[in-house]
Amino acid sequence: MKEQFDFYAYISRMKYIVRWGLMRNTDSENIQEHSLQVAVLAHALAVIHNKLCPKEQLSPERACLYGVFHDASEIITGDLPTPIKYYNPVIKDNYQAIEDIAKDKLLSMLPDDMIEVYKPILFYEEEDAKYYPIVKSADKLSAYIKCVEEVKAGNKEFVKAMEATGNALKESDLPELKYFMEHYLEAYNKTLDEMN
Repeated sequence: MKEQFDFYAYISRMKYIVRWGLMRNTDSENIQEHSLQVAVLAHALAVIHNKLCPKEQLSPERACLYGVFHDASEIITGDLPTPIKYYNPVIKDNYQAIEDIAKDKLLSMLPDDMIEVYKPILFYEEEDAKYYPIVKSADKLSAYIKCVEEVKAGNKEFVKAMEATGNALKESDLPELKYFMEHYLEAYNKTLDEMN
């Protein structure tokens, strides 16, 4: 009998993990949908980075890949709301340890020769640490866009989250994020008919 592995079947369960669990949503969002948006945004930020910083090139494809898998551990842990996850340093550190255990569990669902491919994707390796700020910014952008969409739909539940996330984005010193916000972010406030 051939040996079977569960990794990809587990990854496909991202669609069952719902985000924004503490808030009333007009349109629910799961981590599979969120991860696609983060991947697209991380790719865009890496492309913009390469235009603004030609001496320090990033691979947009690598940034995109990190975006796809950035929340994979939540298949096992579930989505812990941000106010809880970052409530204090003890919770943050312990949750990071739990996420690392979940990532190891996912890796254990692969044959040995595939672990070496996915380990650097799930755990940022030192040489790829430069992608972390890009993916983290894409993640924050995705959260902000969700808030904009909810507020645009008349859901006042997301007003404060939109303000807080928008302020956090403005505090970033990443030039590629600032560029994206200046040139692309306002379009998310438009209706389809208002877009070119």
